[in-house]
Amino acid sequence: MSFAFRPVQERDIPRICGFARNPGELFFFFPAATWPLTHEQLRDSIAQRSDSTVIERDGQVLGFANFYQWETQGTCTIGNLIVDPEARGGGVAGQLIGEMLRIARDKHQAAQVTLSCFNDNVAGLLLYPKLGFVPFAIEERRNKQNERVALIHLRHQPA
Repeated sequence: MSFAFRPVQERDIPRICGFARNPGELFFFFPAATWPLTHEQLRDSIAQRSDSTVIERDGQVLGFANFYQWETQGTCTIGNLIVDPEARGGGVAGQLIGEMLRIARDKHQAAQVTLSCFNDNVAGLLLYPKLGFVPFAIEERRNKQNERVALIHLRHQPA
């Protein structure tokens, strides 16, 4: 089975909103959002971002990502990355990130692609280095419980 990519559509929003199973997962996916994620919150984010993309297999949306920073000849930063809980661990995130890297390179001629991951998002922290991302900065943030967390910034290093 192969994956397909396309721009997000209005009909995808309810499904994507269901991917975050709890407030913690929502914080990883969309830190500014409040639980539960509403269609309006996601629509507003999509409107302020670039290249909102879904990955699907057999017509079923399995993941979503976009850029919250994009500059021609500059940096594209991947955000709002989430995968259907039923599809996690099956290579969906890696394929979707690969597509976002392609869009950054082909559409924006990006010199670099970055993303950020919270310290307790173990799945992300283990995946991103396998895809060629290396940490370059750590920033202190506060989670929804006002606890200190580390936001780790990673940069893609092409092979």
